[in-house]
This record gives sequence, C-alpha cells and structure tokens, in this order.
Amino acid sequence: MSSIPEIQKEIVEEFSMFDDWMQRYEYMIELGKSLPLIKEEYKTEDHIIKGCQSKVWVHAELEGDELVFTADSDAIITKGIIAILIRAFSHQKPQDIIDADTKFIDEIGLKEHLSPTRANGLVSMIKQLKLYAVAYQTQLN
Repeated sequence: MSSIPEIQKEIVEEFSMFDDWMQRYEYMIELGKSLPLIKEEYKTEDHIIKGCQSKVWVHAELEGDELVFTADSDAIITKGIIAILIRAFSHQKPQDIIDADTKFIDEIGLKEHLSPTRANGLVSMIKQLKLYAVAYQTQLN
C-alpha cells in the first residue's frame, strides 16, 4: 500500500493533467462515482459531517491496524471531494492520518475553486477524518 504522501502526490499529478477547472470538476465527479459507499445503516445523523452544506456521511472501521473509510453524499461535487480525501487517508494507520498534512488540497487548487460553504465543508471533512483517526489511535494505545 502506498503511503499518504505518495497517494497525495499521485492526486496532484492527476489534477495537473487537466487544463481548466471544468475538466477538474468532471474528474472529481468521476472520482465520486468510484467512492467506497457507506452502508445504509450508517447513513444516520451520527455519521453526518457537521459544517457541510450538502449531506456527507462518513464511517470508519479499523481493519487490522489500518483505518478504512466509507462515505456518501447527496451532492456530486461533494461526493468527489470526499472521494479524494478517502483515497488519501483510507487503508492507512491512524497515527499516519493524524500526522498527515493536507497541503495537496492547496496544490491542486481545490479550496480556491470552491464556494466558501464548500470550502468550509472540505475543512470539516478533513477534521472529521482526523478525529476518527485520533479515536482509533487511542484504542490502539
């Protein structure tokens, strides 16, 4: 399995292949279609990410010593955003997720091309994934 920085570098390289933001949005929508979907039983208030304009559900489970995320959203762009984050952080050790930086988001220019509410939602998604990592790391200690 690739490390978080390696995956983030791949994502930056993929986004750099596109000339404009319309193509990047289309790519994000495609990524959203490949998202490991959350089970219906986890589409509850407990799993909704607070601070997102659209509904985003995220579930985390520990498999061995790695955290595996599943998610869904009722909005296609948001689904693409969470798909990018899950690709970077799923199947990683909780401590690696906690320690990971998210500058790859700035490198692909995502924040500046989102509405302020979507940008806030992005920050909330990252925060929630890291909170799951902290919770599971605590269990492992």
